[in-house]
Amino acid sequence: MIFSLISTATWAKNQDASLTVMTSIKPLQLITQELTKNVTNTDVLLANNTSPHDYALKPSDVRKLKSVDLFIWVGPGLESFLEGVLEGSNNTLQLDKSEQIDKIVYDQHDEHGHAEHSHEAHDHDDGHHHHGNYNPHLWLGPVQAQQMAKVIVDKLSAIDPTHSEQYAQNYVEFTQHLDTTIAEVKQKIAPVQKHGYYVFHDAYSYYENYFGLNHLGAFTVSPDRRPGAKSLIAIRNALQTNEVYCVFAEPQFTPAVIDSVTRGTDVNHGVLDPLATEYEAKPGAYFQYLQDLGTSFSQCLTR
Repeated sequence: MIFSLISTATWAKNQDASLTVMTSIKPLQLITQELTKNVTNTDVLLANNTSPHDYALKPSDVRKLKSVDLFIWVGPGLESFLEGVLEGSNNTLQLDKSEQIDKIVYDQHDEHGHAEHSHEAHDHDDGHHHHGNYNPHLWLGPVQAQQMAKVIVDKLSAIDPTHSEQYAQNYVEFTQHLDTTIAEVKQKIAPVQKHGYYVFHDAYSYYENYFGLNHLGAFTVSPDRRPGAKSLIAIRNALQTNEVYCVFAEPQFTPAVIDSVTRGTDVNHGVLDPLATEYEAKPGAYFQYLQDLGTSFSQCLTR
């Protein structure tokens, strides 16, 4: 009888155990948290003060990756440090493998990595994008965010069918909140759409393309690549004109090169955070993040 009670209690505990979900970076956590609402909380691998561009895995990280029910990441184009350790894992969702998510693909013949502004990348997918020839900052695009949300919800429902109705409802609410946010950001950005600016690294194309912003260029394609002398001279020359309203830095990096290039000019300085560093994973945080990006553009592009 005692054995039966213990076995029943153990079975009940296992049935009630929450699904464990982890993402590689904070923006993915913010999106996934909306989709696991009323089911479980989503954890994140990288701390706020770290960047996926230069992160090195610790043994404790590997243990976490192996222990969760589902680990969500973009792919080697962003988190190259995960490529080897996740090979053969059956508890992962690699978003860049999904043909349901439109990607901006870099020109194969352009050694500088400039993007072809195409949202039909999956039509040209030859497999090479897993090695980094697409823009991996998918969470910055409203279209891509909704597509990712659908892919994540489908995966959650497949591994946790008990809560499939809740996941479906969460997805509906996600799309509704996203639509409202998009409308508000469009209204906020409209007066400054034609105002030119430079960013620290080429991360924002999905957001810029969607909202029709006047991106003039980036100091570097990736934070781990130093800007070339020709690029810096071109940017410096552009700053001498009235064409440039703002230069955006990022909180993860303190590039002295931006200060040196903008010194002595009247151009505004702004900050864009591609990793949503300061946002707590709570309901509405992802949408607030998109809103705040719009505010950053609006304020810095206004003279």
